[in-house]
Amino acid sequence: MADTTPSPDLEHERAAVLGERLKERLYASLTLLAVLVGQAQGGHPTHRGAAVYVVATAVGLWLATLVADLQAHPVAHGRRPTLGEIRRTLYTSSPLLTCAVGPVLLIGLSATGALELTTALWVSAGTEVAALALWGYAGGRRVGAGPLRSLVVAALDAAIGMGVVGVKLLAGH
Repeated sequence: MADTTPSPDLEHERAAVLGERLKERLYASLTLLAVLVGQAQGGHPTHRGAAVYVVATAVGLWLATLVADLQAHPVAHGRRPTLGEIRRTLYTSSPLLTCAVGPVLLIGLSATGALELTTALWVSAGTEVAALALWGYAGGRRVGAGPLRSLVVAALDAAIGMGVVGVKLLAGH
């Protein structure tokens, strides 16, 4: 019977890709958090305007990442990226787009009259902060930290998210 245990190189590659995807998701959450708070405190946002801001932010981040990665590759490696490397870049950067799904769904729900738009935007911001905390907790547990230490990491990550909210609130719209 053949050994089906993945090689250490394959495991390392999977971990690197997962790390890149999570990093992109965290960057997107922090950026989107500022946009959501700006929209929520901005006075009289419209459903269409809020959705456009959220989608434009996600797409803009994604395109900026693609441009940066594809421009950096030749400098770092002395050659253009291969098709496989481009596919990997598209895969690892996709969380920049998926971060907009929750807020857009809540904005859409608000458009049906189920909740006020400002409430939908604040709930979206809250879920982004909660997601940061959950990723912090999961990371703590993954490295073998106990529940208490993992909660401390989660609280620190949530504090970073709340810091973004606080700066945005202090700066005004």
